Amino acid sequence: MDIEQILNKIHPISKSASSILKEYFTQVKYSKGHILLRADKIETSIYFIKKGIVRAFANFPDNEITFWFGKEGDPVLSMKSYIENTKGYEFIELLEDCELYEIEIKKLKELFRSNLSIANWGRKLAEKELIKTEERLISRQLKTATERYNELLKNQSDLIKRVQLGYIASYLGITQVSLSRIRAKSR
Repeated sequence: MDIEQILNKIHPISKSASSILKEYFTQVKYSKGHILLRADKIETSIYFIKKGIVRAFANFPDNEITFWFGKEGDPVLSMKSYIENTKGYEFIELLEDCELYEIEIKKLKELFRSNLSIANWGRKLAEKELIKTEERLISRQLKTATERYNELLKNQSDLIKRVQLGYIASYLGITQVSLSRIRAKSR
């Protein structure tokens, strides 16, 4: 997915604003297993996935919890660093070799101040990320494990083929044994 498609997927942007914004992106590649963002660090860049898949997770004393996945076209950022310029709480790990578009948060915020179209695009980016977070929270609180699994199959079926089942189970808030049972019943 090219950067123009990604930008417009978030929010339609004028050709002139898109041209300005694209000047500040750098393409980067990292290998599977690379930790792109680190917890307890102020992150200075935002990424958009051109190719590959990532997961966000947090470490706790007795386990590690995966709370979102990103794939082609998705933004990858620490919202705390982006919005508050404070340390984030998540790690972002590449689950495949990835090609990404990177932009420095500082440069992006300068563009927000100088270009209303880009500022509106940035607002839509934050709004969409908020909605995704809210949907995950509501799903985790109000739906059964089977409903969450079926929702994942419906909305992101490719994750089942691309992501280790242990990470899927963690994302769904269940054990890998429970996930195996749910999958067996779903066939």
